[in-house]
Amino acid sequence: MSRPTFKDFKKEALTDVEVKAEYDALAPLFDIKKKLINARLNIGITQEEIAQKIGTSKSSISRLESLNNTFMPNIGTLIKYAEALGLKLSVGLR
Repeated sequence: MSRPTFKDFKKEALTDVEVKAEYDALAPLFDIKKKLINARLNIGITQEEIAQKIGTSKSSISRLESLNNTFMPNIGTLIKYAEALGLKLSVGLR
C-alpha cells in the first residue's frame, strides 16, 4: 500500500467547504509571493542581494517569499522590494 502524497491530501482536504474557503482566501497572498519570487529570479538576483538592497536580512526575504507560511508583508516592504528590482509595485482591485 502506497503512502498518500501531498497532492492526494490537498485534494481530499479541499472537499471540506470550510477548508476550501480558507484556502481560497489566502490565494491573493500566495499570488503576490509567487510574483515576487518570479520577478527576482527573472532579474537574476539572490535573496541575499535583494536583502542588502533594501536593508534587511536574507532570512527576512526568505520568510517574505515563503509559500509555507502566511506571513503578510506590509506595503512599504513590497514597494522597497519592487524598487530594488527596478520595478514599480502596482496594486489593483477587481
